[in-house]
Amino acid sequence: MCFPPSIQPRRTTTTLSALAVVLFLMGGTMGIVQADPAPGYTIPIVDISAQTERQVVVDREAGQYLGHPTTVLLEDNTTMITVYPKGHGRGPIVMKRSSDGGRTWSDRLPVPENWATSKEVPTIHRVIDPQGVKRLIMFSGLYPIRMAVSEDDGATWSPLEPIGDYGGIVAMGCVERLKNGNYIALFHDDGRFIDGKGSKAAPPEGGPVFKVYQIESKDGGLTWGGLRVIATHPEAHLCEPGIFRSPDGSQLAVLLRENSRKLNSFLITSDDEGTTWSEPRQVPASLTGDRHTGKYAPDGRLFISFRDTTRQSPTKGDWVGWVGSYDDIVSGRDGQYRVRIMDNHKGADCAYPGVEVLPDGTFVTTTYGHFSPDAKPYVVSVRFTLDELDALLTAP
Repeated sequence: MCFPPSIQPRRTTTTLSALAVVLFLMGGTMGIVQADPAPGYTIPIVDISAQTERQVVVDREAGQYLGHPTTVLLEDNTTMITVYPKGHGRGPIVMKRSSDGGRTWSDRLPVPENWATSKEVPTIHRVIDPQGVKRLIMFSGLYPIRMAVSEDDGATWSPLEPIGDYGGIVAMGCVERLKNGNYIALFHDDGRFIDGKGSKAAPPEGGPVFKVYQIESKDGGLTWGGLRVIATHPEAHLCEPGIFRSPDGSQLAVLLRENSRKLNSFLITSDDEGTTWSEPRQVPASLTGDRHTGKYAPDGRLFISFRDTTRQSPTKGDWVGWVGSYDDIVSGRDGQYRVRIMDNHKGADCAYPGVEVLPDGTFVTTTYGHFSPDAKPYVVSVRFTLDELDALLTAP
């Protein structure tokens, strides 16, 4: 049977629900036992990978690996800035600016000289201090984690400077403002860089190597402290946290990459602004991937973009997205549908995405990948609304 190119058939090989639970009563107390979630998913896939009219090349250079971009949308809702390395993580940091909501991009812009010494994926964020001063901050990881600051919306920047005597991988992929005005930032390490050893540490007796860390800033991102572990697991390799706040603002949820590739991605939640976190638990296969980044649409649904590392998936290794609700995530439901954004032609080397949403509901998601066979990866943005994706989902 043939199906429209924008829609994949529902998989019939998976019979378990994404988060099966067994409810039981013991002495009047209800308990929940979580079964292992299925390695595949049944929700449909909307495929926009061939719709080149949605794609904008941000940067491409013959023979040069360009990858791992992150983005920030400024308050005018049209200016976007992206940063990314010339190389696979390690490499000189490039910055570009768009003044039209990601439709076109500037040439590479001047940056401080020591940005060429970046050792890991740069990440960029907007922060506001208690006096209302707006800043852009950019982190670069491994040991030590360093940060650069701009107080003029990216026109000028400080050099990269250490934020403390510790290191980590994909430093500060997510930063979240708390209700009290402070900020928390999350990152992970696998035992190599947290204390500057520089070589892979053996797992401690009976325990994991991978740990997810949280730090906090009380001065609008200028200084950071309070380093502590918020997630580990005896079997899973938890890393690359991506944070989301519930629609009512009462809860924080973090999706985590699972790097052993034996399990689905994981979730932790906090009901007290990051003071404490739940124990990690697996999420459905539909949300399994690397480097979850997302935003809310005007209708309240979430779009989350990531690299597809699901154990059973027809888009494995591609740049994909997920559409559903916040409640789907915390309740262990599959969500509404997946999106194949672009076809990656080399393994799973793609999709550390930036995601922004414009006032009209247009998502602008930006990442890198091997999107042309036998060519080095390059940086591209893709534009769509959820209404447009919904229409493709329901097309005959």
